[in-house]
Amino acid sequence: MAKADQKKADGADSAPKEGEKLQKVLARSGLGSRREMERWIEQDRVTVDGKPASLGDRVTAAQRIEVDGRPLAASDGEKTRCLLYHKPTGEVCSRKDPEGRRTVFERLPKVKSGRWISIGRLDYNTSGLLLFTTDGELANALMHPSANIEREYMVRVMGDVTEESITAMLEGVMLEDGVARFTDIQSGGGDGINSWYYVVLMEGRNREVRRLWESQGLTVSRLKRVRYGDLFVPSKVKKGQWQELATNEINGLYRMAGMQAKDVAPPSREDRSKHKRMEGKRGRVRGNKHAKDDFGSRDARKDKPAKGRNPRSNQSTGAPKNAASAKKSRRSRA
Repeated sequence: MAKADQKKADGADSAPKEGEKLQKVLARSGLGSRREMERWIEQDRVTVDGKPASLGDRVTAAQRIEVDGRPLAASDGEKTRCLLYHKPTGEVCSRKDPEGRRTVFERLPKVKSGRWISIGRLDYNTSGLLLFTTDGELANALMHPSANIEREYMVRVMGDVTEESITAMLEGVMLEDGVARFTDIQSGGGDGINSWYYVVLMEGRNREVRRLWESQGLTVSRLKRVRYGDLFVPSKVKKGQWQELATNEINGLYRMAGMQAKDVAPPSREDRSKHKRMEGKRGRVRGNKHAKDDFGSRDARKDKPAKGRNPRSNQSTGAPKNAASAKKSRRSRA
């Protein structure tokens, strides 16, 4: 009888606990990453049913959650919004900068609940594609190294690029934070000491592209991210402008993250009007002295064909659109 009671007690202990982890609920609402939400809980910024929350707490939909005294709506996190931003150089990816520099969040539309979370980061001197979402879980999953998502960059390199250096960066180079490598490198042409390349990474370590080239005694003078997974920077989205992602594009992000897709929250009427006005603008974005094109016609848009390539394959820019098209072009000539 005692054994039966003990077995029953053990079964009760192993039964699944009701509700979800509090930090997971908070992250899903778009307030930040799970790690950040854990810090908020430790800082007593979160209460559950009027009592200070603790790490490890589990909550249900019937409980009242407050963050900094403001209630978390039951609908928070049930729908998602995602957008693509064309980051200019001269902007930082933090929400506030102690040096007073412009941040990438200043141009984004407002959200009714939660907040925008950047999927990865680009450094101050790097331009290009940057994704944002209101779903903290999605952002965390896409940024995790296990996601193995391709990130493609267009880079201008100063110095003599040899076959040995290309091979080394493809096979792997030991950096201060571990071995790093490009999964693909394609030439984009260039004259003199300046050469253009398209490179692909499967992770997003700090300044990884620059550090890989620097390991070969070369200097990166221009850097732009042109692709994240299946998403490219649309030509109509100018520097400093954003674009809401379509439902199929958002579903694609959830597939890359290995998550079940959420319903998409439509932008407000104000955001739609603002986006229409923004689409009408061309060229330089007002209010940012750094907004001029990183890859001006003098360098990236030459009519000269890339060295060693079929002239007809690069009629407009002298460079392939991306690493994938360069590889396809090379196979077709083989």
